[in-house]
Amino acid sequence: MVSVKLQKRLAASIMSCGKRKVWIDPSEAQEICQANSRQAVRKLVKDGKIIKKNPVVHSRARARASAEAKAKGRHTGYGKRRGTREARLPTKVLWMRRLRVLRRLLKKYRESKKIDLHLYRTLYLRVKGNVYKNKRVLIEAVHFEKAEKARADAIAQQLEARRVKTRAARHRKIARREERLAAGIIATTDAKK
Repeated sequence: MVSVKLQKRLAASIMSCGKRKVWIDPSEAQEICQANSRQAVRKLVKDGKIIKKNPVVHSRARARASAEAKAKGRHTGYGKRRGTREARLPTKVLWMRRLRVLRRLLKKYRESKKIDLHLYRTLYLRVKGNVYKNKRVLIEAVHFEKAEKARADAIAQQLEARRVKTRAARHRKIARREERLAAGIIATTDAKK
């Protein structure tokens, strides 16, 4: 077997690949070993006596199938777990997700004028203090707080109306008494005459 080391190196350089990717036709080895210039090697490549091999296939089909199964929840039992529960999904990450969801909801409500700034601040601090475990509970709390505020406002209005009414009644009573007194005084002065 003749040495084609030089030709292999030149062919690799010409075809822009590694030497392991160069295939030299064994039946044409005699002719190939005569080629000692790049031009000659180029001609051999053109004639198909030296070929660039295809890249080796490294299929991800099995990896994809496995990932798809895991996405469905397969192969995730106790025997397949290496890290602790905290390492696999930290409680801090869960907390951050929950907090962001609740704060996003509060921001949306504030911008759409569903809640005023005071209620927003109160609920914001409660969210930070871990009072509401999810969005549904927070929405219920918003409705409850708004209803409570409306009730308090209604009661305050009723009290104010009652206060105004009693004040007016008192003024009328005083005015009547003064009229009676004035009339009584006039009557007594007439009687004296």
